[in-house]
Order: sequence, then C-alpha cells, then structure tokens
Amino acid sequence: MPERGTPSPLVVTDALLVTQDPARRVVRGDVRVEGGRFVHVGPNAPREGAELRDGRPFAVVPGFVNAHAHVAMAPLRGLADDVELAGFLEALFRVDARRTEADVEAGARAGVAEMLLGGTTSFLDLYYFEDAVARATEAVGARGFLGWAVLDADKTTQRGDPVANAEAFVGRWKGHPTVTPLPAPQGVYVCGRETWLRTREIADRHGTLVHYHLSETRREVHEHQDRTGRRPAEWLEEIGFLGPRQVAAHAVWLTGEEIAVLARRKVGVAHCASSNLKLASGGVAPVVELRAAGATVGLGTDSVASNNSLSMLREMHLAGLLHKHQRWDATALRAQELLDLATIEGARLLGREGDLGSIEVGKRADFSLVRLDHPTALPARPEAIVSHLAYALSEEAIDSVYVDGRPVVVGRQLVRADWQRVRADAEAASDALWPDRAGA
Repeated sequence: MPERGTPSPLVVTDALLVTQDPARRVVRGDVRVEGGRFVHVGPNAPREGAELRDGRPFAVVPGFVNAHAHVAMAPLRGLADDVELAGFLEALFRVDARRTEADVEAGARAGVAEMLLGGTTSFLDLYYFEDAVARATEAVGARGFLGWAVLDADKTTQRGDPVANAEAFVGRWKGHPTVTPLPAPQGVYVCGRETWLRTREIADRHGTLVHYHLSETRREVHEHQDRTGRRPAEWLEEIGFLGPRQVAAHAVWLTGEEIAVLARRKVGVAHCASSNLKLASGGVAPVVELRAAGATVGLGTDSVASNNSLSMLREMHLAGLLHKHQRWDATALRAQELLDLATIEGARLLGREGDLGSIEVGKRADFSLVRLDHPTALPARPEAIVSHLAYALSEEAIDSVYVDGRPVVVGRQLVRADWQRVRADAEAASDALWPDRAGA
C-alpha cells in the first residue's frame, strides 16, 4: 500500500482539552503532534519547528468512533422511510442488485465526508464492493475498519463465493495505515453454519475483527428460533462462532443468558439507537445490562437510509434520552458515559483503545477542534463541555478535524476532497437507484 509522507509537527496552544484519559480530565493546555501522534498533552508544549494554532477559541476533542455504518448508502437517504425492517430490507436489496462499484465509491466518498464534518474520524463499516469504500476512505482522509459483507452463496448478488471475496479483500488491504479490512457476515437470516464458521476461520487466520448484525428484531429472533430451536446468540455460541475481536450490531432482543454469553465471550456491541427507533425494532438494546456484565459497547449510526444521519453527536443525544426514558431513570447513561461510548469505548470495541479514543501522549492524533463560541456550546465552561457534547452541540461547531495529525477538515471545509464534486457524483449515482427515476 502507498505510504503517505510524515505530517509536519503541530502545536495547538491553550485549548480546552477534553482528554478522555483514565481520569477523564478536562483542562486548559497545549497539545503537540509529531509523526501522527500526540507527544505532549498539558501546559507549555515545546513549539520548535511546529505549525502553531491558537487553541483558545476551541475544545480539543477525541475523534468520534462510529461503531456501525454502511457509508456507501449515502445516495439512498430517504429511499425507504416509514417502513418496518422487513420492508426496508426488501427495498434495499432491490437497489443493491443494481449498484455498481463506481456508484458505491461515489456514495462512500459522500458518507465519509459527512462523518468527518461531524467529527467522526474512525468508523466500522459493513457492505460489499468494500475496495471502493476503502479507496473513498483513503481519498477523503478517515480511518476505516471495513467489513466485506458475507452471505451464503445462494443468497447474494455478489459474483463468486462471498467468503472467498472477503478473504481476498483482507489480503489486498491488510497493513494499510488507515484502512483495516475484515470479514462481515450479514446476519443469521442469510448466513448458515458453514458461512459463519468459515468467516471466523478467516478472521482467526488474519487476526482481524468480525462484524455482523445480531438480534435486531423480534421477527429475526423468532424465525431463527423456529428454524434451529435456538435464539441467534445462543445458536452462534452453540456452533462455536462467538469469541473476542467481534462486534455485533444492534443486539436489541437479548435474554439475560445471551447477555452473559456475549460478555463471557468478549463480543462487543454497537448500539444503534436512532436506526432501531426509526425502523420500529420495538425494544431497547440492553446497553446498561451489557455494560454491567462486562461487555464493551459503542455507538453506531447505521446507514443514512435507516437513521437518516451519520451524526455521532445526534446519536449520543438520542441514546441518552432513550435509555433514561425507557428505564424511568434520569441517571441512566450519563453525559460522560455517552461520550465514552462515542470515543474510548468505541476504540476498545475495535481493539484499538491503546492508540485511539483519547487525547494522551503516544496515541494517534485523531481529534477535532470544537468552537467554544458557538451558540450550542454556551456557557463555554470546562465543567459543562462534556454535557454540551452529549446533549447540545451542533455539527456546525466542529471547525477542524485531524486524522493521524493531518488536517482533513479546516474551517468546516474538506481538505482532501472538493465537497461540490463529491456531492455531484453522489447525486448522479442516486439517479439510477431511486425507484421513481429507475422505474423499479
């Protein structure tokens, strides 16, 4: 894979640092970035040889981690609104059968751009044509953990064997500095025992994550139970699939025993509150119980076809309100916990808490500069900033974004892509996909 040049040293001076370190410190200070990593966090950073940026108007915030997305679906926003999951999937599968690698890449560029402008620097994806998503991720400047969608061979529109396709994708991108490839079974409704176990063998052989949908709706659970005699998580445990380095998206309809199994097997969960609410999944993912059992939980947006946004700020806000309301407990998922889920816990979900998710010396310099003079950041007090991030802040307050110490957004403008071109390409891709234009 091509190597990128080392970015110039950068010092952001006298900013409000939302460190997300083990003490969750919020302090005034400097950060110095060299070689893509934080080398100083605190007062009086050395400034020699560095580009200086006045941080007084800003909070320095770790880049958000979107733990479940389908970023290439950006041209499909609004295509399948106001239907339950079965109808939603039927509409999307029809569209997927028509998509080309070129329009997937155009959609992915738009999705990655939207995430960066919202302060999301890392994301976990599940789709097909993931080489196109990888190229878009690299071009626009994000950090992508990209899962090639795996289905049974008789249930897919992919050419060839989806499991073999996934392994080939892993081989092409393994070792890339900002693209991490992995296999991603779609779910129990399109993957049989052999597909699940072959996928795990690939992940074990290459040391990758595995990402999949799990127990999103009662219908999914009951239909699988009717076929196999087991609920999805029970069945995956029974066939020997569950284990560490796995991220299950949704996990809404779980029993207490399934929660215990996921925690014991060190399976992480991506909570997608907005998508589950909009698709009327009917339940609320047991996030509090999963965390109490020791499972790692992050936040995901899902796709813009089901959310209809890639905003992690909005996802924090809605997840917090949902769990407080559902549990009749205003202390459930406090602001600090919500920010944790969107940053350091999301990094832990990816197995990258050692170098992502917080502002600490030695970690990769993935961060945002958030305007403290924005109306949604008032009052701009250190003791209020975490609350603002969880409940109030607008994306318009995110001024600049850095990945590996490189600017990818400055002054709310993309650095490595022209938004007007990105938008035009995605609009053109949508022309062939929307039913009223394609005649489907």
